[in-house]
Amino acid sequence: MTDFKNAKELLELCDAGGLRISDVMRTREIELGETSGEEADRRMGEAFRIMRQSAVTPVETPGRSMGGLIGGEAKKLSDHRRLGKGLCGPVLGRAITYAMAVLETNASMGLIVAAPTAGSSGIVPGLLLAMQEEYELTDAQMVQSLYNAGAVGYLAMRNATVAGAVGGCQAEVGVASAMAASAAAELMGGSPVQCLDAASTVLMNMLGLVCDPVGGLVEYPCQNRNAAGVANGLIAAEMALSGIRQRIPLDEMIAVMYTVGKRMPVELRETALGGCATAPSACSACGGCAGA
Repeated sequence: MTDFKNAKELLELCDAGGLRISDVMRTREIELGETSGEEADRRMGEAFRIMRQSAVTPVETPGRSMGGLIGGEAKKLSDHRRLGKGLCGPVLGRAITYAMAVLETNASMGLIVAAPTAGSSGIVPGLLLAMQEEYELTDAQMVQSLYNAGAVGYLAMRNATVAGAVGGCQAEVGVASAMAASAAAELMGGSPVQCLDAASTVLMNMLGLVCDPVGGLVEYPCQNRNAAGVANGLIAAEMALSGIRQRIPLDEMIAVMYTVGKRMPVELRETALGGCATAPSACSACGGCAGA
């Protein structure tokens, strides 16, 4: 049985078989799910289709969120880039646009893929779709990369948390960014070690990020943080691919993140009782939230 409980065991499996992280995770899904490779790929392909749709629709047809705090940001970014005024370059420019778009879809009750949560659902598709467009990658390559991202998400869920109510936004946006960084590194030919180094770097860079949704809604500042998460993921992948090693392995960084999250006061863990949620302008915008 191909299974692993931590990143150390995952790397051992990769090394023993000369495999990518995505190969190991795909085999695990087939074996534990008692399904065929074709069916596993079909399901992952459907997830990627939903990701793409949720990222593209708000750019083409923007609308307001249910809470009224966001809406139209992705189209503004897209128009800005199309006019040649973008500062971030083609990959990051597209990635932040798509990441913010997915949050618009989520906040307007559209269909998204929680990767790993609804509040962080824009980061993995945002970065991967941007890379697909820039480097002309196939859908099959994208589906394969999602197995890699899934492996990192699984490790965080098994050994820590991906819930903002438990570990703060570092556990949601942080883990999503780590998933995206690892998948991006693999897409660019990175080794399993480089992929997990990228994931660990992201968690380090986003350590301590609080969860403070204005009005208790998964809209603001969640959408902005998805854009920031994409940037963190891209930076970490670039660093790993260049040969910069991460001194703290992913298993230890996941444990550190979990410890920090548990020590956060309850006001900073998705309760809307602290952080941005208590800023006077934020309370005014949502009609007087619980932290007002």
